[in-house]
Amino acid sequence: MLINFKEMKEVAIPHLNGGEGEVSAKMFMDEKGKIMLSRLPVGASIGMHTHTASSEMNYVISGEGKAVCDGKDEVLKAGACQYCPKGSSHSIINTGQEDLVLFTVVPEQ
Repeated sequence: MLINFKEMKEVAIPHLNGGEGEVSAKMFMDEKGKIMLSRLPVGASIGMHTHTASSEMNYVISGEGKAVCDGKDEVLKAGACQYCPKGSSHSIINTGQEDLVLFTVVPEQ
């Protein structure tokens, strides 16, 4: 199956999980999981939340930021992949000077 993000409509999500600002995302979802291309503008964040049903992987395409996973700070830069295992809590914050662009996979378990 081919997923073409260039053909998807970008959806704006204000205060995602209680975070700051607005996150924009192109999302593919089915019963097996979610695959997303998301963009956090400067200063935006995804609020702290727990992954009770699945894990989450966030590959950084561009920009800089910080993830807080189970209370530990993790630096996000292009080429890094932030992994939040099932049962863990995390948030993501754009700390850079440009959009933080993430490719995210959330498999259903």
